[in-house]
Amino acid sequence: MLIRHLGWGEGRGYLSSLHRTTFKMQSLPSILTHNCVALFTMKQLIFWVCMALPAVQALGQQDVFTEKVTSAGNVAATVNNLGMIGNAFSGSFNVEGFPSCEFPANSGVEHIFDGGLWIGGIVDGEVAVSTGAADDPSGYATGKQGFEFTSKTPLQERSSLFDSPFFRPDAISHQDFFSTFTDTATRINTGGGNIQINNHLRPLGVEVEFEAFNWNFSFANFFIILNYRIRNISSRSIDSLFLGYWVDGVVRNVNITPPGGSAFFNKGGNGFIDSLSMGYEFDAIGDIGFTDSYVATKYLGAEQNGQCPTSPNFEVHFNSWQFQNSNDPLYFFPSNDLQKYGKMSTGLNHLPAWPTIETTLNSPNNRSNLVSVGPFNRLNPGETIEIAFAIVCARRVFDGNPAAANTPRQRANLIQNAQWAQTAYEGEDANGNCMLDPGEDRNGDGRITRFILPTPPDIPPMKVVADDHRITVYWTDKAEQSVDAISKKMDFEGYRLYKTAVGFDVQNTQDIFQALKLVGEWDIAGNDRFLETGFESIRLENPLTFPGDTNVYVYQYTFENIANGWQHVIALTAFDQGDEVNRLESLESAPLANMRRVFAGKPPNKGFALGDPFVYPNPYYAAASWEGASTSEEDRKIIFANLPQRCEVRIYTLAGDLVDVFTHDETYQGRDSRWFSTYSDPQNAVFSGGEHAWDLLSADNQIIARGLYLFVVIEHETGQKRRGKFVVIK
Repeated sequence: MLIRHLGWGEGRGYLSSLHRTTFKMQSLPSILTHNCVALFTMKQLIFWVCMALPAVQALGQQDVFTEKVTSAGNVAATVNNLGMIGNAFSGSFNVEGFPSCEFPANSGVEHIFDGGLWIGGIVDGEVAVSTGAADDPSGYATGKQGFEFTSKTPLQERSSLFDSPFFRPDAISHQDFFSTFTDTATRINTGGGNIQINNHLRPLGVEVEFEAFNWNFSFANFFIILNYRIRNISSRSIDSLFLGYWVDGVVRNVNITPPGGSAFFNKGGNGFIDSLSMGYEFDAIGDIGFTDSYVATKYLGAEQNGQCPTSPNFEVHFNSWQFQNSNDPLYFFPSNDLQKYGKMSTGLNHLPAWPTIETTLNSPNNRSNLVSVGPFNRLNPGETIEIAFAIVCARRVFDGNPAAANTPRQRANLIQNAQWAQTAYEGEDANGNCMLDPGEDRNGDGRITRFILPTPPDIPPMKVVADDHRITVYWTDKAEQSVDAISKKMDFEGYRLYKTAVGFDVQNTQDIFQALKLVGEWDIAGNDRFLETGFESIRLENPLTFPGDTNVYVYQYTFENIANGWQHVIALTAFDQGDEVNRLESLESAPLANMRRVFAGKPPNKGFALGDPFVYPNPYYAAASWEGASTSEEDRKIIFANLPQRCEVRIYTLAGDLVDVFTHDETYQGRDSRWFSTYSDPQNAVFSGGEHAWDLLSADNQIIARGLYLFVVIEHETGQKRRGKFVVIK
């Protein structure tokens, strides 16, 4: 039999969170307390009224755990619907191939194990702390101590980009994630059982609306903003409230050193920049030369009931401790609510010994960082606090000193990137006083609009065509109609075209942003700005269209004498004139958001009119130069060229044994060869249509022996066959 509970709406404590929830009869006793009174009973139905209960669910709340990866910018981080960042190099890291917090994206340089929101306060005279993540060797799992939030909604996505499938007018950034979670449950219904959240005994009774923002702008693609709207849904007030974000950072290159073991985690140095309210971590002695970056947790700001925090003792606190250390008097892991609250409310940065502590934190160890703020004024039932943090990544500036020196010069990019994150948070509130001063209300809605950035021109739509030793780029003139979000002017100025050098992809790192080199720039002539080149040298005499493509292309640039089979990244941007009134330099659209990974090669060979298929390199020597530093046999490749539009390729030993079979069509993007997932991105790959890579593994994924191999190509349309051979030398 089923029972439906009464619900009175928001802010009414425990029953409100059970509204519209259906329970089996045998579960009823587990949700009743001495505060519940039976109004009347029937043979098969019981109604209860529970008065002034704390917002605690003794019965397990159904918890749906979902994750997504940020992909708009250059930080590829796993974010989940419990407001956490990172995946602890387990779960989705192994199963889905999700990065934990990778910067630059696709580089293998990871920065975070995991991290989550901390909320602490005093309720009815007792300290209570709810944490979204805490020290644990394998990260989140249902019911684990320290992982005390439960979901109300899955993680959802929206985008401000018109061409995104997630476009919504209410989107804040190029990729928003959002969800709602609470700390009210002490048990979780996993579907297969009802389990206690370990040591989560005194929930505060809060509901949290979570948002994560990331942008593709080149001046803002290195941070993720985490925004939390925290509402007291209990019937009790929360005093002396502190809010913080805890991060277990680890800056290592997982392509060089696979994650695992204490030696992987104990190489990090830590620090805190008081003027920026930002704690950070860097690789001090680990994968030096392969991890030239910082990761930081920055407090951006908060509002309580629409105003800046007004508590006279409000401060930013920084703490760092050794992983699960229980002995060190200063750097110990807080294992209970009282210790956690102590860390949140008393920062190392406020201790007299701080200069000495700073030096200690710079030395390598396995530590985590907590940036917290408070105390906030009393948070009464129904009231809210909104707080934002940023995860900021930055390239280390080379100054001739070792990474462990952590000099101010080495941190220059980190500081600049953090300032851009702060600019994004402030939005219209340029001076950060939580008030609309004269001239700040740019959109005229009478309130502060946060999380806005100046906008470069729109990304110019482009099409890239790969051909034999040639790459041609076409693009439209749509970017020329762009309107800046702040100045409200059409301030388009010109285009820039970039390309990587041959072999960039098999170097030690795949930081494409750094590898892109400017090959062409064109701008408006006659306005006394930039190069005054005009657009006539690239303008098509007659605009072009392509089948199945609604764009009209008016510009063209061709790269000649391109090496076939090698990867070349092409990126096209638009830039504006700058804004002297708002003291902004010229802004450029994001190269990484408008790039293609292009492989020049033979076009489709219909009816074998272009000659017989062939293989290159032939002979193949183990670890060919385009295969990079990987020692994995799965990252090998040779190219079959001059293939028909649709065909089957069969590979045999000299003795006639079938080694492997694959099918080819002109839309091939490298998805059946692991080299492209390691060093490229099949989703953005462009091929010529007549070439196909093979990984030199048999159909059973066995490593093939050296020797002579035969192949047969069968064209699907005509049934014609062509034969060839290649040699493998090891």
